[in-house]
Amino acid sequence: MTTRAPAGYEADQRRDDLSAYARYLSAMDASMRQKVALTAAHLLCEGRVADMGMGSGQGSAALAQLYPRLEVIGVDIDPTVVELARRAHQQPNLGFQLGDIARTVFPPESLDGVFDSSVLHHVTSYGGYRHANAAEALAAQVEQLSPGGVLVVRDFVDPGPETVFLDVPAEDGDDGRDPRGASTAALLERFAGEFRSLSPEPGFPLARAPREPSGALPAPRPGWRRYRLAHKHAVEFVLRKDYRADWEAEVKEEYTYFSQAQFEALFARLGLRVLSSTPLRNPWIVRNRFVGRFELRDTTGARLPYPPTNYLIVGEKVKAGQGVSFRLAPAESARQFLRIEHHQDRATGQVFDLAARPHPTLDIVPFFFAGETAYVLARTSYPRPIARACREETPPLDGSGPADYLAEPIAVVQTEFPVGHTVEHALERAAGVRAAAIQRMIPGTTYYPSPGGILEEVRSMLVEVEPTFVNAPSENVSGFGTSGRIRAIEARQLLRAAQVGGLPDARLELNVYDLLARFGLPFGPWIGDEIPLAAAGAGVAGGAGDDADDADGSGVAAVQPTSLAALLARPSRRRFSRVDPSASAGFLEVRRARFEELTADGGVVAARELEYVVPRPLGVLTVSTALLARAPSGEVVLGVDDHDLPAAQSFSGNSGILVAPAWRLPRSVSALSAAEAFVRERLQAEYGVRVGAAVELGGAYRPSPGLTPELVQPLAFVVTAAPASAGAPASAAAVPDLAPGSDAARRLSWVPLIELVAGRERLPDGHLRVAALRAAHALGLAIAPPHPR
Repeated sequence: MTTRAPAGYEADQRRDDLSAYARYLSAMDASMRQKVALTAAHLLCEGRVADMGMGSGQGSAALAQLYPRLEVIGVDIDPTVVELARRAHQQPNLGFQLGDIARTVFPPESLDGVFDSSVLHHVTSYGGYRHANAAEALAAQVEQLSPGGVLVVRDFVDPGPETVFLDVPAEDGDDGRDPRGASTAALLERFAGEFRSLSPEPGFPLARAPREPSGALPAPRPGWRRYRLAHKHAVEFVLRKDYRADWEAEVKEEYTYFSQAQFEALFARLGLRVLSSTPLRNPWIVRNRFVGRFELRDTTGARLPYPPTNYLIVGEKVKAGQGVSFRLAPAESARQFLRIEHHQDRATGQVFDLAARPHPTLDIVPFFFAGETAYVLARTSYPRPIARACREETPPLDGSGPADYLAEPIAVVQTEFPVGHTVEHALERAAGVRAAAIQRMIPGTTYYPSPGGILEEVRSMLVEVEPTFVNAPSENVSGFGTSGRIRAIEARQLLRAAQVGGLPDARLELNVYDLLARFGLPFGPWIGDEIPLAAAGAGVAGGAGDDADDADGSGVAAVQPTSLAALLARPSRRRFSRVDPSASAGFLEVRRARFEELTADGGVVAARELEYVVPRPLGVLTVSTALLARAPSGEVVLGVDDHDLPAAQSFSGNSGILVAPAWRLPRSVSALSAAEAFVRERLQAEYGVRVGAAVELGGAYRPSPGLTPELVQPLAFVVTAAPASAGAPASAAAVPDLAPGSDAARRLSWVPLIELVAGRERLPDGHLRVAALRAAHALGLAIAPPHPR
């Protein structure tokens, strides 16, 4: 175990006086909302949790208020902080305790949750910059965690030692040593000499680079300087360059100590099942402190993405001998489960491939109310190893690590038995909910998770049950060492988790939106990036993407709206015919692999062969879009494509389907900025639409993790110019820079966003439904009137 931190640690945490305390605590409080959202989705609704290094105690208090059935205990090494928190926050389920988070504070296996939010780098920094201190602290915390409990770490992540170029302004201040008035370049040079100032040998190597362009490396901007340094040190600087009031305290700390891979490997060694591993980028920090304030490039001159402002990893403690991760191995048997169908468009001759399951899927969503708060029973930590496939071929755009265990609805295969009987049987077996505890069943919606390539129709059933804060292992239906746990989770916290990449299963998110909308309950605050949707004709603010400086800054387009009812009243059509495999170019490929579930020491606890489908010529990453504009009245409208797909014809009998424009990305597109550029070009080429900067519309999601490793990143674009709506005469002159005779033959219809939310049951395209609901949530639009409770 690590030794107790030196006295200097406690002294530095006291910040010398109450005014310094105010600055320190207010800075921590600014991130509380995101912290609570990130952690709460992985919480039990009852039990005992510790908020390690709780600082102001506001985060502990927020958790206690959100979950009155939780006992929340804030822990801090500083007695003054503990006393101030006790005075400021008094709730029956909230307490504060003096303790060293790097040592044992609670009895073994006595906690159901442990949170470390931006505190472990204090353990390393004030412990001689010994990175092993963090690992030993986490080992001590895991010992205090009960099996099934969760450990949440939110801190910084080491990008690695590779050499990079960092360009920063040299004329935004003076060349003096005072950090409060120094230019960014002067501050960097000072930082290079005093970083890790508690070390006997502080600082790091820093060299000015020539201003002249070299090969693919362009010259820095006028008035800027270029420096050559390690990537880690560049990130350490840009993360703190704006914290100048307490600069002398900041340079004592080393923010980064583990890489993402090191975090994930440590969690596995400690017997933790990784539920989420995600770099985070605070949108406000990116917009206000990164964009236009510095540039990072590798040694070839290529722009590097802005660094994460934080990193989140969540692990669930399992009993000794249970699985914590997966690895892929070659299959030993032939494919026999999935099938590929082939459909030809009679108008164009194009052949579409569709991967099909043999049986339909039913999502069961039990729920109950505690006052006006809705809770859902979800299956958490369910093994979905297919999500790991193809990571080496096409890594996620957001840099998220492999999460082999997901939270999702209770899903069953619909057989010949009636739906009501199926639901009753599944709930008793999976969640221990007897038929007598079911108060009513409400048929949910039907949709196609990814209709461009997957022949899958998902139906849902909302089931109101007696209140039960269950936390129990689920019946083993996965064929692996676990089938997860059934847990009650507050519905709106699930939505917040989806906004920051903490809930990758789209089916659970869509059902929660549907549940809240049906009862007229608010969706809760949106904590993702803000959509800069000004009034029609007003300028569009730059987004947070790396290419925001190059985005169209024109005003928001004013377009003629089309009602959803008018679109749905269009004549039915059938464009596809089934054809033989010989007619297909083989766009889709079914792969089969052996997925081995591994214990903490690398032993195989279970193994299964599973099939999954991938596109041969493209990667498994998809970008879907929410194209936002305004009607002349000022109403917010969303661009919808009245498309034809064989999946729609297979299920409904007709090929017409309203979709959100979406594209599978080429394997060469591996960064979010490149994906934005790719989509922007396709929007203009295919639809004649010009857009401003992109905004990430929440976290990436998996539409069908049991069938495909496809990962979808939704992006919101503010439309700056668009041709006439579908059905109206198209004119190239309506779009600036759209040449006469352009091949932009497809036209979008601009549907009031609130109509799409109210009519979500008529939107079978899963991508469109996610885009519409998240966009309405982000913009704070009112939802439809409630159904009676």
